[in-house]
Amino acid sequence: MADNPQATAGNENANQAQFALQRIYLKDVSFESPNSPMVFQQQWQPQVNLDLNTGHTKISDNQYEVVLSLTVTAKLEDKVAYIVEIQQAGIFLVQGIAEPQLGQMLGAYCPTILFPYAREAIDSVVNKGSFPSLMLAPVNFDAIYAQALERKQQEQQGEAQQDQQTH
Repeated sequence: MADNPQATAGNENANQAQFALQRIYLKDVSFESPNSPMVFQQQWQPQVNLDLNTGHTKISDNQYEVVLSLTVTAKLEDKVAYIVEIQQAGIFLVQGIAEPQLGQMLGAYCPTILFPYAREAIDSVVNKGSFPSLMLAPVNFDAIYAQALERKQQEQQGEAQQDQQTH
């Protein structure tokens, strides 16, 4: 019996690394301006703080939801001008990629794709709150991911040393 070239090609494609963005969506958004309208009477020189976090959930064998969570707090002196919380999410098809590349992809590459959408959503909400535009600076998710891995390794080494000392 002769080999079927199409069937062979299909099997090779199933083993190849695949990555595809399937959907980007705003999962959650919150805006508060607890000291308005008084904050509008002050000179606008805010102290802006950005907290960000990423997470992912396996949806199916090859699909992952990645969520980028950002919280922006703008203060004038000791008064909060506004707080914006955004959860920007995406569904990604990831196939044929093994650890640690999978962790890097879900923890750094996918959030890098989501960040411009989250940044635009934050700017839009801030403008609708009648505040000046807020264009967040780009974020190096590769560096953040590398730092998180390093912290995790240090914690594991510390736990291993404690285990050795107690036994």
